Amino acid sequence: MTGFAGAAGGLGGLNWSWDMRGVNGKGLDLRIRVPDWIDGLEAGLKGIASKVLARGNVTISLRLQGTEEEGAVQLSEAHLALVLEAMTLIETQAMNKGLSLAPSTAAQIVGLRGILNSGATQGDSKALCAQLLSEFSHVLAEFTAMRGAEGDALQAILSAQVDEIEALTKVAAEQAEMRRDEQAARLRAALARVMDNTDGVDPQRVAQELALIAVKADVTEELDRLRAHVLAARDLLRQPGAIGRKLDFLMQEFNREANTLCSKAQSAALTRVGLDLKTVIEQMREQAQNVE
Repeated sequence: MTGFAGAAGGLGGLNWSWDMRGVNGKGLDLRIRVPDWIDGLEAGLKGIASKVLARGNVTISLRLQGTEEEGAVQLSEAHLALVLEAMTLIETQAMNKGLSLAPSTAAQIVGLRGILNSGATQGDSKALCAQLLSEFSHVLAEFTAMRGAEGDALQAILSAQVDEIEALTKVAAEQAEMRRDEQAARLRAALARVMDNTDGVDPQRVAQELALIAVKADVTEELDRLRAHVLAARDLLRQPGAIGRKLDFLMQEFNREANTLCSKAQSAALTRVGLDLKTVIEQMREQAQNVE
C-alpha cells in the first residue's frame, strides 16, 4: 500500500527533516538514505521498520543541515590535506605521461565528500543517533496510519468483490443444474446413435464410456472449491496484520477453479458465467497487490 510521512527536528547545531514514502511491492524493499557518519542509524532504522512493515517499496530519507548559530559547516583540514596530496600525485603522473589536466577550482575541491562537514561531529553521533531513532518511531506511526486508512478502503473494495464472486458462483451452480438435463439427453442420444451404427459392441462398455464423459464434465467440485475460497477470503479480510501474500495465493486458487469451470462448461450460459468470474477474480487480484 502507498503511504507518506514526514517530520522535522533538531539537536545541538543540527536541524533535520524526515521523508518516508512507500508504494506497492510484492515483498519488502527498504531503501534508507541517511548520512553515513552517524554510526548505527541505518541499521537501527532498518530494524525498527522491518518489525512493522511486511510489503512495499519504502524509501526513508533524512536530510541534515547545520544551524547558523552553530556554524553551518566545518572545514576538515586533515581531509583537505589528503585530497591536495592526491591531486598533486595525479597531476605529476599525468605530466610524466604527456597528459594535460584542466586546473581544479576551489569550488570543485570543496564539493568533494568529506571536505566540508556539518557543525555536528562524529563524536556527537551516538546521542544524535538515539534522538533520531526515537523520532523515527513517530514518523513510522504516521506512515502506517496512512497505509491503514488505505487498507480500510481496500478491505471494503475486496469484500464487495468477494460478494460478487459468491453471487456468480451461485449463478454457475444454477446453470450447471439446468445443463444437467440437457447433458443427459445428449448422452442418451449419443448412446442410441452408437448402438444403432455399431455391431458387436458391448452396450455396457459404451454406457460406461459415456458415463465417464459425463463425470469429466461435472463441475460440482469446482463450485464447492469456489465456495470454500469465498469463505477463506472473508476470513482473511477479517484478520489483523499482513495478509497480502496469503491473499495472492488465494487469488491463484480462485483463478484455477474458474479456468476449469470454463473448460468443462459445455454450455454457452455457463461459459459466460465462468468468464465473468475470471474478470472479477482478475480485478480482485490486482487490488490484492496493494495489500500488505
